[in-house]
Amino acid sequence: MTGSEAPEVAAIWAQAHGGVIGRGGTMPWHVPEDMAFFVEQTMGHPVIMGRRTWESIPSAYRPFAGRTNIVITRQAGFLAEGALVCPDLESALRAAAQSPGGDLVWLAGGGQVYAEGLRSGVVDRAVITRLDLEIDGDTHAPALDPSWATAWSSPEQGPGETAWHTSRTGVRYRFEERRRPA
Repeated sequence: MTGSEAPEVAAIWAQAHGGVIGRGGTMPWHVPEDMAFFVEQTMGHPVIMGRRTWESIPSAYRPFAGRTNIVITRQAGFLAEGALVCPDLESALRAAAQSPGGDLVWLAGGGQVYAEGLRSGVVDRAVITRLDLEIDGDTHAPALDPSWATAWSSPEQGPGETAWHTSRTGVRYRFEERRRPA
């Protein structure tokens, strides 16, 4: 990848009904299949996240192996062992583009990072795990404009149908990818 090529930027998150993606700095559910899906999708590519998301990841799992981890924070002197630290999304995207696998960059949270990526127009697609859960939360996924088309879902769904997988923890879920209109 040369410095003049812009990477594809994708956002990835799991959300319960009402767009809830977090509560009190954590994900208020346990769906191992979603975590495996996150690893499968992001492996080999840089992941960008906010400081609070970084801090919410148990230390045994950070930095995410096999990926350049980039943490955005305005907190001067913040150190994230094993990750690059950038002051804003723009500089994080530049660092990601120069990293291994930088042709595809993943925004991995939290709500502010997703919102800024969508507002700035850099996000090309969103990969979402939808959870069939009613949970209160204090962090929400960004609302995607109806013009974002569903590229695929698993399980596949027919018109007016909602199909689900069931986690070994009993939570129903499905994966989908939505793409920004060209």
